[in-house]
Amino acid sequence: MAPVVIRFATPADMGLILGLVRELAHYERQPGAVTATEEDLRRYGFGPDRRFEALLAFSETKPAGFALFFPNFSTWLARPGLFLEDIYVAEWARKHGVGRRLMARLAAIALERGWGRLDLNVLHWNPAREFYARIGMHPREDWIPYRVTGAALERLATQAKES
Repeated sequence: MAPVVIRFATPADMGLILGLVRELAHYERQPGAVTATEEDLRRYGFGPDRRFEALLAFSETKPAGFALFFPNFSTWLARPGLFLEDIYVAEWARKHGVGRRLMARLAAIALERGWGRLDLNVLHWNPAREFYARIGMHPREDWIPYRVTGAALERLATQAKES
């Protein structure tokens, strides 16, 4: 495989990012779950209320993967951290160091910005867990992620009006 080049995504890359997000959803066994549009990604990645950044990995001119991240915050460290929302390496590019290069670049970004940690979530069945262990990441056995979305989120929000 040719050398891997990693760069920050630009507004013009949102179609490419969306395509890779759809590939990721297919890999994660939820091909119909993506409702994002290029415009959504452009608005929240490059608009006045920016919510994320993304890296793209290329081998020659062929997209090999991406990582989408944003800052979180640790009250215990009193510093931001980097939360990796999604990382994906195209099937043809796996086992060629693309994931390691993306993760190393994310770690460097966190340190360059004075951020104190790098967090991510991974599906329990995902074989990438072995990769994360090899690069020094370990699952958090002491925390269980929770989430509320959709109708449950709306129901919970109505309680704010009742207070």
